[in-house]
Amino acid sequence: MTHLSVEMLAADAAEPITTAGHAQLGIAVLAGIAVIVLLITKFKLHAFLSLIIGSLVLGAVAGAPLDKTVTSFSAGLGTTVAGTGVLIALGAVLGRLLADSGGADQIVDTILAKCGGAGPQALPAKGGGGRRAGRKAMPWAMVLIAGIVGLPIFFEVGIVLLIPVVLLVAKRGNFSLMRIGIPALAGLSVMHGLIPPHPGPLVAIDAVGANLGVTLALGVVVAIPTAIIAGPVFSRYAARWVDIQPPENLVPERASDDLEKRPGFGITVATVLLPVVMMLAKALVDIVVDNPEHQVQKVFDVIGSPLIALLTAVIVAMFTLGRAAGFTRGRIAATVEKSLAPIAGVLLIVGAGGGFKQTLVDAGVGQMIMDISKGWHLSTLLLAWLIAVTIRLATGSATVATISAAGLVAPLAAELSTPHAALLVLAIGSGSLFFSHVNDAGFWLVKEYFGMNVGQTLKTWSVMETLISVVGIVCVLLLSLVL
Repeated sequence: MTHLSVEMLAADAAEPITTAGHAQLGIAVLAGIAVIVLLITKFKLHAFLSLIIGSLVLGAVAGAPLDKTVTSFSAGLGTTVAGTGVLIALGAVLGRLLADSGGADQIVDTILAKCGGAGPQALPAKGGGGRRAGRKAMPWAMVLIAGIVGLPIFFEVGIVLLIPVVLLVAKRGNFSLMRIGIPALAGLSVMHGLIPPHPGPLVAIDAVGANLGVTLALGVVVAIPTAIIAGPVFSRYAARWVDIQPPENLVPERASDDLEKRPGFGITVATVLLPVVMMLAKALVDIVVDNPEHQVQKVFDVIGSPLIALLTAVIVAMFTLGRAAGFTRGRIAATVEKSLAPIAGVLLIVGAGGGFKQTLVDAGVGQMIMDISKGWHLSTLLLAWLIAVTIRLATGSATVATISAAGLVAPLAAELSTPHAALLVLAIGSGSLFFSHVNDAGFWLVKEYFGMNVGQTLKTWSVMETLISVVGIVCVLLLSLVL
């Protein structure tokens, strides 16, 4: 799910590191993925090491020089850690400040009180219809919260902002983690793939010449049923297939009893939403001003960047949460330091996932798919979806799938009406989310945060992503019949 910088996109367009034919390259992709899965599941090797070995196997089978394979993997790892890794670290600091100050307790206690789930003792008994109804509403509340939070921000940022709340709600309310986590993930993922101003949809809009406003409106129409089916509805089944509790090492601890007071609910929520507001402001300025050289847009490009937005939230939280709870400077410093140790493994695994993805891209897998797909004869919308699906499966990157598919079908958009051009963007976006697996850094991010093994992550997160993709294209095709 990781978003791509301009530099990464330029790198993706560079000459492949191998001259292997399509058949050899296809075998190399399967071999690399098989090695990763086998090492993790059969030999219990750490995912970080498995991803490195899998990347080397991929390069070797594809006939790529070892030094170029290593360079590709290192570049992908470095770019992912520099982007997503920094956001994860800042999110961890914000989450720890939320937990230690009592701010997370305040949010979670309020949510649970509103939805009738105050903990194990609050499980519905006979006659407790109101409380039972409230508990049933919790997954719906989570998908709504995630959708709002995820509207202007990248998937990874949404994850690090919501993870403390998701884990605490699941633990305190005695919910299966999947019952709470899947709706949150669905809300974020749908926004990421379908709704501008996320980078994938924006690039596709530009490539096919679609209208931004029409795409946004139709995107919301497609996103609502998609998020509902892949979120609250699917979470009921996911919770049965994978019944797990929040990982103890990542669940924010209840604030200690020596706090002078807890931060208020309003100021806590405002602190958490601050980066969302900053990034939303950037998105609105980009739409209204639409001039990269304009001074106002330059300012908001900085203010609304994920790094600056999260860094600002962390600094503000030191005062609105830490100082409000009576923390001294020393205690705030200790809180920040304690927040980083538990995520070291997560950072390495997510970075290695990015490295494997970049090795796939540099080997020319995306170009291979584009070459093969030129002979497909299908309706424009279904063709765009299938191309995006195939590139997503091969490279693990939603943004690479979106950009590649949009570029390939762009000539076909010239004959489409305004609504159908917007639907073409949504078809591409839906396809770009199909079946996230071991070549996607987002797969490892979710796996580590939710404390699952590879099989459990495939049965929950990967199936959820596939549902989003399939329901999304079905909605697009239905809309195409009436527009």
